[in-house]
This record gives sequence, structure tokens and C-alpha cells, in this order.
Amino acid sequence: MVVGIEKAVSPANSVVSSAKKTPAAIPSSDFVINLARGDPTMYQPYWRRMGDKCTVVIPGHDLMSYFSDPGNLCWFLMPELDDAIRRLHRVVGNAVVDDDRYVVVGTGSTQLFQAVLYALSSPHSPDTEPLSVVAAAPFYSSYPEETEFLRSGLYKWAGDAYAFDKDGAYVECVTSPNNPDGTIREAVVNREGGKLIHDLAYYWPQYTPITGKADNDIMLFTFSKATGHAGSRIGWAIVKDKEVATKMVKYMELSSIGVSKEAQLRAAKILEVIADDCVNSGLDKEENFFEHGHRLMSERWEKLREVVKRNGVFSLPKYPRDFCNFKGKDTDSNPAFAWLKTKDGLNCDNLLREFKIVTRGGPNFGVDSDYTRISMLSVDEEFNLFLERLAAIKGSINGN
Repeated sequence: MVVGIEKAVSPANSVVSSAKKTPAAIPSSDFVINLARGDPTMYQPYWRRMGDKCTVVIPGHDLMSYFSDPGNLCWFLMPELDDAIRRLHRVVGNAVVDDDRYVVVGTGSTQLFQAVLYALSSPHSPDTEPLSVVAAAPFYSSYPEETEFLRSGLYKWAGDAYAFDKDGAYVECVTSPNNPDGTIREAVVNREGGKLIHDLAYYWPQYTPITGKADNDIMLFTFSKATGHAGSRIGWAIVKDKEVATKMVKYMELSSIGVSKEAQLRAAKILEVIADDCVNSGLDKEENFFEHGHRLMSERWEKLREVVKRNGVFSLPKYPRDFCNFKGKDTDSNPAFAWLKTKDGLNCDNLLREFKIVTRGGPNFGVDSDYTRISMLSVDEEFNLFLERLAAIKGSINGN
């Protein structure tokens, strides 16, 4: 998951803003491709074609109160966003959103992750040790830092779930499909006293077959990976337990007094447009957002696998086909990240940096340096240049 924005590695000659400089404007030999981040700019052309369908106009006198829905447990959640979230999950069929589930909105799923840790670890007795937080390696690289950032006495990062052997209460983060390797995950520890956080940021049809409705105690989703709108900073949690949801809302209240209403309304409008396009059918109907995203991801993965096959230096995971309830047929998995491995045990991240490709190496995810994670969500120009440079590595390795 994407829980939150990931640290960007920015070499001196890398491009900071694609809006100001693009590969087309810079000699390809000098352009540093930063694929360490999961910035979903790939979707921008689709939303540009949508024109004014997603436009939201907000008068200057509107949205001035702290409160969105005082009668709701999550009092800062806009009713329009609550309805849009539940409707889209019902249309896609990827999560249970019955009326007895609580939706908690956050400033991205990063803030929600912190809110969940607070909710699951409080109240806390001074005589007890901090709650252990674990995830199975390779785990999302921001989990350790986000857990330790506040230096809380309530909880602490305890590493790889496969190696966790401590008695007592713990929290396990289950990311499925997993970031970085795209695999479908289940809990690993499975012991008494454990609590689970299911990070389902990538459980959408463009990335993986939708095999059923997720029905976990705490499920995290993010607007950025669902639709590509990372800049709006909207995430949401679907929570079964009222007490947990109440504590999460309290954390949000103390940390930011809610979430931007403007961002919520924009998210609600876009989710509504996606749901409408998914349910409306017709012979002349254009592909909906998820069909478009799935096609693009399939094309990119096909190109990448062909380059890796010809290259002979790297390998990629293989994913099983499965029946997708949303599409009504068997589909492939097309993860948002490529989990690349060198065959000869070389440091994969360092090797790619020699060709001005910046990635995020395996040690960030709790595994060896012969692995690295590569974003598949960049703009076309960057992705095509990445494939070109990756294909050139074979000759360099063989000649050195």
C-alpha cells in the first residue's frame, strides 16, 4: 500500500516536476528516470479526455464549517463522499460496505494508518510494553518509518512477520495485493492477541482480478491508487468495530480536525463518474476507467516481460490468472510495481542507477539487494525510456 507518499530519491540531475521538464525536452542520455515513487501520472491522459465531467464548482461562501455531518460517527466525512465510496465498492464488488460498517476518511491512507495504530494500542498501561507491529517481508517500505516516526510509547515496529516469535498482543499489516511484489496475501502470524490491518490499496480491477468482497475488520483504501488522484490526499477506512472507528475519528480530530471538504467533494464527484460509467452499458459506450486502466497495465507488463526475457539479466514474478467478478472473465494480475530481481546476485538498484534509472532497493522492503521495486505508473515517455535503457543493460553486462 501505499500508505502515504514515499521518500523520493532525487539525484542532482533528476527531474523534480514532470510539468516543467519532460523526457522530450531533455536529452535521453541525461534524463534520470525516477521510478522509486508510486506517483500514478499514467492516468492523466484519461482524465484529460473526460473534460468537464469531473469538474466541481465551490462558491466562496460554501464549506466553511468544521462539520460535514454532525450525526455521523465520522462527523467530518462529507455525505456525498460516504455515498460515493459505498456505491463504487458495491459496483466493483471488492469490499463489503453494509450499513453496519463505518467509513472513516483521512488525508491519504498514511494518516489513517497512524489513526488505526492509535486505536488498536489504546488505552495503554505504563506497565505494559508497546504493541508490536509486524508485516511479512517483502513488506511496504514505509511501514517501519511510519510506525517509528512519532516515537510513540503505544506501539513499535517489530519487523518481519515470518520471524516474529514474541508472545502477547501484536498488530500485523496485511497488504493485498502486496506492495512491492504484487502477490495476494493473508495473515502470517495467526496467534492469540493479534489484530489485523488489511491494506487494500491495490485491490482494484486494473491491478488484480476481483475474486470476492473483502470483509476484514479494518480495511484501508486510497484515492491515489484507485483513480490516480494522488494530489487530492484522500483515503478511507472501512471498519467493523464502532469503538475502533471512534478512536480513529478522535485521532483525526486531534491531528488535523478533519479532512479538507474541497478534496472530499472532488473525490466524491470522480468516484461517482467512475461508478456511472461502470453501470451504464451500450454498443457505443467507451471503455470505463477500470477497463482503460487494465488495458494500459496489461500492455505495459507485456512490454516489460518481453524486454526482461530478451535481456537475460533479470527475472520477474509470475502471477496466476483468476476469474474476475467485475469483468466476468479470467484476467491477469498487472501490479502497480514490478518486483525485479538480478539473476547473478548483483545489487539491482545500484545496477539500474548506472543507467540513470532510480528505483527502490530490496533492503527497504526487508529483503536482499538483488531485488528492487519499479513503479509501473509513470507517464508514457518515462516508461518507454525505461524499457529502452533496461534493454541496453544486457550488452553492458556482457561487455564488462
